[in-house]
Amino acid sequence: MKKLLLFLAAGLLSVCCASAQDKGILNSLQRDVPGQGKVTIHQDARIAALVGSDAVPVGVDGSRVIKKAGYRIQVYAGNNTRAAKNEAHAVATRLKTLFPDLPVYTTFNPPRWLCRAGDFSTIEEADAVMRQLRAVGDFKAVSIVREQINIPL
Repeated sequence: MKKLLLFLAAGLLSVCCASAQDKGILNSLQRDVPGQGKVTIHQDARIAALVGSDAVPVGVDGSRVIKKAGYRIQVYAGNNTRAAKNEAHAVATRLKTLFPDLPVYTTFNPPRWLCRAGDFSTIEEADAVMRQLRAVGDFKAVSIVREQINIPL
């Protein structure tokens, strides 16, 4: 009986403590507490909406994106020389002119310059576009790689 009473008291105490917690940092800062100073926050309402929310990564062009595991098509992989950098950017430019709707990413992943294209959720989608790239004939080594992709919101 004592154990049951102790268990019920502990449960009631934890429920009371959980409900007494503040809903956000801004509310706890502006709360009136006897014997302490008063804090007044002057800010835009949009900032208050962002505080405490999950951050959403922002894409290169300022669009909001979600990152997830997916597939990209690797069009070029060179070494770490300046010529390889120029070649990676040239391949990216050629790819953008041939496929303007396809996102292209040129990155330096030590010790190589990479040019990858697309944001595909499935390998089948990536394979279909890879076949189109091979049909063009301008790109030497085209392959599908697993990578974090950007899904626009």
